[in-house]
Amino acid sequence: MTHRQILKAFTGLLLALLVAILSSTIVSNALPTILADLDGTQSQYTWVVTAMLLTSTATTPIWGKLSDLFSKKLLYQIAIVIFTAGSALGGIAQSMPELIGYRAVQGIGMGGLQALIQAVMAAMISPRERGKYSGYIGATFAVATVSGPLLGGVIVDSPLGWRWCFWVCVPIAVIAFVVLGRTLHLPVIKRPVKIDWLGATLLVGGVALLLIWISLAGKSFAWLSAETLLFVGGAVLSLALAMFVETRVAEPVVPLGLFRNRAFSLTVLGTLAVGTAMFGGAVFLAQYYQIARGYSPTHAGLMTLPMVLGLFVSSTVSGQIVSRIGRTKPFLLFGSVMLLIALGLLSTIDHSTNLVWMGVFLAMMGIGVGSLMQNLVLVAQNTVGMRDIGSATAVVTFFRTLGGSAGVSALGAVLATQVSGHITRDLAARGIPTAGALNGGGGTLDLAALPEPVRQVVRAAYGDATGTLFLIAACVAIVTVLAVVFIKETPLRDTLDIEKPEKPVVPVADTAPPRAEPARTPRALHATVGGDYRG
Repeated sequence: MTHRQILKAFTGLLLALLVAILSSTIVSNALPTILADLDGTQSQYTWVVTAMLLTSTATTPIWGKLSDLFSKKLLYQIAIVIFTAGSALGGIAQSMPELIGYRAVQGIGMGGLQALIQAVMAAMISPRERGKYSGYIGATFAVATVSGPLLGGVIVDSPLGWRWCFWVCVPIAVIAFVVLGRTLHLPVIKRPVKIDWLGATLLVGGVALLLIWISLAGKSFAWLSAETLLFVGGAVLSLALAMFVETRVAEPVVPLGLFRNRAFSLTVLGTLAVGTAMFGGAVFLAQYYQIARGYSPTHAGLMTLPMVLGLFVSSTVSGQIVSRIGRTKPFLLFGSVMLLIALGLLSTIDHSTNLVWMGVFLAMMGIGVGSLMQNLVLVAQNTVGMRDIGSATAVVTFFRTLGGSAGVSALGAVLATQVSGHITRDLAARGIPTAGALNGGGGTLDLAALPEPVRQVVRAAYGDATGTLFLIAACVAIVTVLAVVFIKETPLRDTLDIEKPEKPVVPVADTAPPRAEPARTPRALHATVGGDYRG
């Protein structure tokens, strides 16, 4: 494909990705209003986000493997249809369980959109040139991240109402579907198809059990309890069986051979903290600005601009430079250290932190994530050939969303516990009876329904507890720094596929009996040596 053809097809890919990220961030500023309207609780607040992340995480490896076996274009369009259906249904939800279910449908489509865009790009562009296009993906993440909360805030504050936060994405998804149909033309490599349904089922089941346990532990049951034993035991058993199956089938969902490459394994490990910072930051910052600081949804979206601008600039600039120099490790080191410092600084915030300094900390976090996110995927893709490019890309995306899913669930449980403790202590100090609805962090988030003294206590509790979340995220970021340090850099190749070295010709002794030379006539000898025979 020419550069012009690539850009046309890339437009459709980015539109679909924009829809996916937009839908996950557009509800962040609308969630407090949604929960107040549908009588939701803090636990359900987390589940609206977790449900989408859970299904997208669990299905990502399946989408990636299917892209190695079937048409990447057709699969991308199917993902768009599933995602659009979930968005349309989310807008008509009448209760929190309904909304959580429709978000799970959205997540299935989102898993395909996130995994397949990298696989499709890898089928068009060599790793060396892929850097600058990866920068465009990072920029799309940034635009969607900033426009989502802003658009969501404007919609919630307008007469349209929060339901249009789901419906507004549908026209963009339809446009992306049409553009891809007309511009994306990729060859479909035919090969025997054997789908590992058993491995896929075990993998999805194990991941789902693990994420559900993280979401419920500490709230619905104790961390050390019989329920924990059942959830964790079931997850470990399911994942162990999945690994056993993957070593026995011809086309595993997650080719375990990929992990023999040290750079690939370290890349997967390093992407965990990126997901935790990216998803956790977007989810809990909106709650911090609206509940702890009392800002409107629109204003809360504007307060995250420094983070998004940092992500936009760093992803775009690093992508362009990586394509020129063919190296990624300098940006990986810089991004991981910057992310660790930023999360450490954000762990000091409370309900009265200076907002200028808050903006600086968020900009640093955005710069770190922007330098890491796409470059980690690029390193992973550079280690494999076209046969496994979909699976390799999906595995990295899987662990990034797994970090986000587990991070949001675990951090949500920590936040609920911290908020409950702060509220109980502060209300007791003021001589106010603790409201039963607030116990366990599961009370209503409709602050307008609370008396003013209690409202002040709740705001302070949320603000003071948010810093603990970033402290936990900083501890996870240490793993990313260590993983990046030990990645051995390999120059980005200029070819789409790995060029296999030609096998040297090894002379083999001929053990067959010598064949008798046929008798040559003078004419035959003349033809053999090309000379002039004169008898």
